Amino acid sequence: MSKDLGKKEEELEQTLARQLELFKAESEDWLKIGGVVIVGGLIALAIVKTRGKRKDRKTEEALAVLEREGLLTKDIEKKLTERSSHSTFWPSIGQRLLILGLAFAKEKFLPNLFTAETEDAKVEEEGY
Repeated sequence: MSKDLGKKEEELEQTLARQLELFKAESEDWLKIGGVVIVGGLIALAIVKTRGKRKDRKTEEALAVLEREGLLTKDIEKKLTERSSHSTFWPSIGQRLLILGLAFAKEKFLPNLFTAETEDAKVEEEGY
C-alpha cells in the first residue's frame, strides 16, 4: 500500500513539474506578445503626439503671421485654436454594428420576404 502511495506521489510530482514547465513556456510566449503590443501602443502614441505638436506649431505660426499683419481678430483666433470635431473610436464602432445588424437582418428576413407562400398562408390553408 505504501509502495502504491509512493509511486502515485512520484507520478503526481512529475506531472506537477511538467505542468509548471508547460505553464512557464506558455507564459513566456504571452509575455512576449504582451510586450510587443505594449511597444506598438507606445510607438503609436508617440506618433500621434508628434503629429499633434506639428499641427499646433503650424497654428502658432499662422497666428503670428496674422498678428504681424494686423488681421488677427478674436473670432479668427478662436477658430484656429479651437479643436474641432475629431474622429473617435466609438462612432466607427456604432457604424460597424449598424452595418452588421443590417447584414444579419438581410440574411434572416429578406429570403422569406418574397416567398410565394408565407407561414401564415400555410396555416390558413390547413385550417380550411
